[in-house]
Amino acid sequence: MTEKFAEVNGIKLSYEMAGEGEPLFLVHGFGAKKESWIATFPELSKHFKVIRFDNRGAGKSDRPKGNYTMEIFADDISGLMDFLRIKKTNIAGWSLGGMIVQNFILKYPEKVNKMILINSNHGFPNEGGPTVYKNMRLEQEKSKKVDHVKTWWNGTRTGYHLKFRKEMEANPSKKWYGLWSAEELIETSIIDPPTADDIEMQAGALKTHHTFDRLKTIQNPTLILTASHDRLTPRSSMEEIHNQIPNSKFIVIDKAGHSSPLEKAPEVNQAIIDFLKE
Repeated sequence: MTEKFAEVNGIKLSYEMAGEGEPLFLVHGFGAKKESWIATFPELSKHFKVIRFDNRGAGKSDRPKGNYTMEIFADDISGLMDFLRIKKTNIAGWSLGGMIVQNFILKYPEKVNKMILINSNHGFPNEGGPTVYKNMRLEQEKSKKVDHVKTWWNGTRTGYHLKFRKEMEANPSKKWYGLWSAEELIETSIIDPPTADDIEMQAGALKTHHTFDRLKTIQNPTLILTASHDRLTPRSSMEEIHNQIPNSKFIVIDKAGHSSPLEKAPEVNQAIIDFLKE
């Protein structure tokens, strides 16, 4: 797999593309990078042309200083599509990625076929929410410099179901579904990590995310995947999105946390494949 760079809106975005068929963009979460799709990208590329990329301010993409907004992230996706000469795509977003995807489809409905939202929300009641996200990530990056292994395991408390977490702890080298291991994720966590500035700018974008009242205008077929034990983006928020989007399908991934695309990879991947092939 060769990593490539696209000139988009005056910056360089790092991306990878694999597979043939209908295009599918994967948009990652807050403080994450394209490699977070480790359990999704290889499987879905057996069925579709899959593009995963680093948002501005993440991974190997440029990290310009400034005020980030949801509109800027949406414009970056549009620019990447233009660069790749893709006129219309399916698109999936996880967590912050799901927020970006909502804003993208609202601004560029003509560029989207089907939308998939994974463990996301439609906005925050006040600025306290983004501040909690920001402080949690700042603390993680700070402690990572002291002990990145311990920091990663601490993070699994919000990412994974308790039973699954205990299984990972008992066998960190176990290759889950033949796709990933805890040891791999731990080592990946210290490659191209976010800086404090990156986290501040991404948190700023969270404050510009308010889609609830406009969701009812989305006509595209939409798959909403929520996790039964997600403590970061609870099921109730995803149900509210489902109730607003007329042509949406709602699936609960049972016994899973915020990292359900990893924890329940076969189930999540199959749900996406089935939805896109309907």
